[in-house]
Amino acid sequence: MTNAADLSKLRIDRDQPPPAVRRALMRVIWFAGAAIVIIAGLVIWMKRGSAVPVKVVTASVAAGDAGGGGGGGAVGVVANGYVVARTKAAVSAKIAGRLASLGVSEGSQVREGEVIARLENSDYQAAVGEAEAQLATARATLVEAQADRDQLQRELDRVRDIQSKSPNLVSQQEVDVADSRARQGAARVEAQTARVEAASAGLRMARANLDNTVIRAPFSGTVLRKEAEVGEVVAPSVGGGLTRGAVVTMADLSTLEVEVDVNEAYISRVYGGQKARIILDAYGDTAFHGAVRQVVPTADRQRATVQVKVAIQDHDPRILPEMGAKVEFLDSVPKGDASASAPRRITVPAAAVRSENGQSVVWIVRNDRLERRNVDAGPVSGNLREIRSGLAGGELLLVDGLESPRDGQRVHATTSP
Repeated sequence: MTNAADLSKLRIDRDQPPPAVRRALMRVIWFAGAAIVIIAGLVIWMKRGSAVPVKVVTASVAAGDAGGGGGGGAVGVVANGYVVARTKAAVSAKIAGRLASLGVSEGSQVREGEVIARLENSDYQAAVGEAEAQLATARATLVEAQADRDQLQRELDRVRDIQSKSPNLVSQQEVDVADSRARQGAARVEAQTARVEAASAGLRMARANLDNTVIRAPFSGTVLRKEAEVGEVVAPSVGGGLTRGAVVTMADLSTLEVEVDVNEAYISRVYGGQKARIILDAYGDTAFHGAVRQVVPTADRQRATVQVKVAIQDHDPRILPEMGAKVEFLDSVPKGDASASAPRRITVPAAAVRSENGQSVVWIVRNDRLERRNVDAGPVSGNLREIRSGLAGGELLLVDGLESPRDGQRVHATTSP
């Protein structure tokens, strides 16, 4: 009986967990709550712009007179283009043939009339020999015809003399026959003279064809490229995959200029003879002097640009055709124009202007924070863009380093070179 009473007191209390379990559960709850508080704080901190500053590239807003100062050397319009040679030619043969020799290579200096290449010409030499023989034969036949003509003329004179002295000895019929033969002899001489001239013309043609197998420089300049090699068939125009059109491409490097496309909104600021500063992409630390040679009198309707040709006044061996170049047009109001009251012109890097919902905006960096500003932006000129309204000049603008800027966002600004 005693054993049964003792077993009845043994019970499991399922309402209260053990103390160790309770302590572990409390620690988990505390850690989860702390994590939630930290995450919420970070979210609020980032939304308020208190995150770690983002490194961005900035540029200062440039402000100046729209007229460029009337001779002060200020930059008015900027445009990009390429160096080209005004005098340039793809030199080809006048006749078709196989290239026998090529006496130049890239960079060779040639003078006008100098031999560049030769075609195989044995057939043309044979044609010249044949034409010379035909001319010699025609001239020999002409000598025979002249001698026959002279003999017939003397016979006519003798018959007429006898008739005049003794009419009974020579009849009029004999005189007429002698006269007819003399006229025929003279006609044969004239015909043979024409044949001699034709043979002479044929010889000149054969010699011209032979001379056309020699390819000469049309002007003094520099060979830029070899377009064909010895053994290839060349022709005046490309007639298929087996022929070459040009033998070499050459240019006169003393006529180098830069061709740029100026936005038509700024073409009124560019004029003939205007001074310019040329900066090559290959030598960004060096500026060359230039002057506007021509404003092409037509516009490109697709790109809304006008081509301008700027002569390079500094002859430097580093300047090569097809190099990329930037042209800064100076004193962008022609002399004599009223520019005293020209408004200030605000220009910014083109990359600083963004389009958001159809509106042009820029992001100003002020006290290491971003500020959104709506602007009225003009067309791009080179790498610059004019701002008609919205900026006063001197502001620091975001250019690169951040795809989706926000108002109040903290940034670490570095100025672009």
